[in-house]
Amino acid sequence: MILTLSDAAVAVLDTPEADRKARRSRAAAADWRAQRISQIGDAMPPPRPARPEVPLLRPPREVARRKINPNPAGRIALLHALAHIELNAIDLAWDIVARFPDEGLPRAFYDDWVRVADEEAKHFSLLSARLADMGAAYGDLPAHDGLWEASEKTAHDLLARLAIVPLVLEARGLDVTPAMIGKLQAAGDANSAAALQTIYTEEIGHVATGSRWFEWLCTARGLAPLETWQALVRLHFRGRLKPPFNAAGRAAAGLGEAWYGFALEEEQEA
Repeated sequence: MILTLSDAAVAVLDTPEADRKARRSRAAAADWRAQRISQIGDAMPPPRPARPEVPLLRPPREVARRKINPNPAGRIALLHALAHIELNAIDLAWDIVARFPDEGLPRAFYDDWVRVADEEAKHFSLLSARLADMGAAYGDLPAHDGLWEASEKTAHDLLARLAIVPLVLEARGLDVTPAMIGKLQAAGDANSAAALQTIYTEEIGHVATGSRWFEWLCTARGLAPLETWQALVRLHFRGRLKPPFNAAGRAAAGLGEAWYGFALEEEQEA
């Protein structure tokens, strides 16, 4: 029985079917906004979210690269990969709602991450619909598990989770999505380009949410945000931040060059 927000979060995480997970995410968000759910609760999330039998999960290096061209196969592969990211993002948002109950977080924190979870479900549904339009479906192709691996590495600490998931992984989406939109438009796929434009615009807000709460928590812990973020990235992120960076998109999300300039310096030194 769904009594609290954390109950609702766990119910989404425990739902294996992708479309049903997205619908349940949106329903839980609607219940929270309408105050049919009003208490945070303390139900703890599972170590891993439930997943459908397909797609098969492979190491990132074994997942084929996606080429955007008039041939639908490449665009299907791209949309499938993005749908997989959005499905993970649904779970990541609900996991952050339920996993860290001891931080003394204000209600606005939960309002923000419920909104993120709602929009990630919307994004998955947009991409799933585009796949269906092209005669495909989520699960038709293999995918990788990199996003959830990042969540496992940061499950011990909300500050580390915020540092890596929204401020590294989702911020990277701001860097690469505008070029994808342009290539889809050039390939004559205006509908997919429009879906990605919606996603891009709302993902700026998601990165901004991560930035806002990262800085709030740093202040609560008496830490300097920039130095703390750089230290957490070096500790928990495998690999390096790689340019090019979308300066305009990152700035709109509250990440000025000071947040990634060190990566540009490291790239020049390499």
